[in-house]
Amino acid sequence: QQYFFVSASIQSIVHDYKRQGNSIFDFAKKRVIQINDTHPALAIPELMRILIDEESLSWQEAWEITTKTFAYTNHTVMEEALEKWPADLFRELLPRIWDIVNEINERFCQELWQIYPGDWQRISSMAIVANNQVRMANLCIVGSFSVNGVAELHTEILKNQVFRNFYEIFPEKFLGITNGITFRRFLVKANPLLTDLITEHIGKGWITNPKELKKLESFANDRSLQKKLKEVRLENKIRLASFIKETNGIVVDPESIFDVQIKRLHEYKRQLLNALHILYLYNRLLEDKNYPLYPHTFIFAAKAAPGYRMAKLIIKLIHSLSVLINNDPRTQGLIKIVFLENYRVSLAEKIICAADISEQISTAGNEASGTGNMKLMLNGALTIGTLDGANVEIMETIGKENMFLFGLSSEEIDRSKRLKSYNPLMIYENDLLLKQVLDQLIGGFLDPDHPEIFREIYTGLLLGIGGVADPYYVLADFKDYAKAHEKANEIYKDQRLWWQKAIINIANAGYFSSDRTVSDYNNRVWHISQV
Repeated sequence: QQYFFVSASIQSIVHDYKRQGNSIFDFAKKRVIQINDTHPALAIPELMRILIDEESLSWQEAWEITTKTFAYTNHTVMEEALEKWPADLFRELLPRIWDIVNEINERFCQELWQIYPGDWQRISSMAIVANNQVRMANLCIVGSFSVNGVAELHTEILKNQVFRNFYEIFPEKFLGITNGITFRRFLVKANPLLTDLITEHIGKGWITNPKELKKLESFANDRSLQKKLKEVRLENKIRLASFIKETNGIVVDPESIFDVQIKRLHEYKRQLLNALHILYLYNRLLEDKNYPLYPHTFIFAAKAAPGYRMAKLIIKLIHSLSVLINNDPRTQGLIKIVFLENYRVSLAEKIICAADISEQISTAGNEASGTGNMKLMLNGALTIGTLDGANVEIMETIGKENMFLFGLSSEEIDRSKRLKSYNPLMIYENDLLLKQVLDQLIGGFLDPDHPEIFREIYTGLLLGIGGVADPYYVLADFKDYAKAHEKANEIYKDQRLWWQKAIINIANAGYFSSDRTVSDYNNRVWHISQV
């Protein structure tokens, strides 16, 4: 399937290029093809096939054109996304492409031998074909003139960890270009009330030049703007509350804090951390009627990959929590949980403009960039997050005092993994409140009809299932996460300070426009003349 789409695209690009009367030898001067992740990696050998088999170029001529044509963007450090295909399957399905990939590999390994004579382990790790696998990420790096990450931290992780060996011999290829978002969709279209409010204060130039949003920062302490922004948010929350009642049958209070985590369901994104913290808050409220929690509505939206069992189990956990807590009269008016199904862009538009808190809580070192963090920031939500992905640039842009940071850094986690020093069982045994939460996962507390259904989560956190325990450091960051929530809870009670921070977030979102991202790609990779 990948080859079908890739071949159709490359053939079309070459056909269009030749139809304009261009010489095939000038192809790389007039065309750049951007590979987004490893899924279209077969574009590299496919262009080689066309140049050699159909255009009668020599291998060297074809390779020189190909390696000056392709640029590779890596969008994730997760191992499962760095595709590896069984060599036997590859050879059987795509015999000609296999021949080309194998030749690329042979020539590249010969070059590596000249650099690292006798270092078979390094050469094997960098080979495109090895151990009966075709490694698509390696193919992308070898066949491209540019390799970029999508945030500052992500790029450093690519250079120093994931593709370290390649960076050592191709340092000139590697660069970072931070992702961006479409303002005209996720603010102008999704939040017309806020759009009008911003325009009222700084004019409409920001719509085509997002850097002009910075002008709004001078109004951060303007009581009138703060009041109007709060009114806009409330109207959006009332609209979302109506949608939730219609689709889920759950009544939520628009005056409560709308705490939002909307993104793909994956263990590293740590919806589980959020869910366990909600259970922690529930316990605190039951134990202490005076526990100072401002009313919260926790809103989740996510999809899990079809075969991702743990992700689906976490969705089930969130649903079980909602059934328990939403129907407990003792916590009525203080906590509500909503899981909105079929997460999609049109649903995101409804949620983003109504969010007060943006949950960006991935394990540091795992999120390449994230764009939900940017969309929510743009609409004035305050971030609770780790220093991961583009959260780092958001912090550098707005100042750490205007978000709620918590958790281990990527360096601390990397060190812990290397030293094998992390012991989640010790955290469990020494934190009675956290121990209570984890013990409630088993024994039927959350689902009396299926008392063992969450045993897998419990075991995975404390002992591990076919691997290390708690690989995404949920328990390690739990206490700090709870403190970040306590801080956000207190600041929300100071409405002047909260809305000041919200305005600062909006005013500094201009950098995260996709206009800037596209411009960066052009200036640093494509070099297309502007119209």
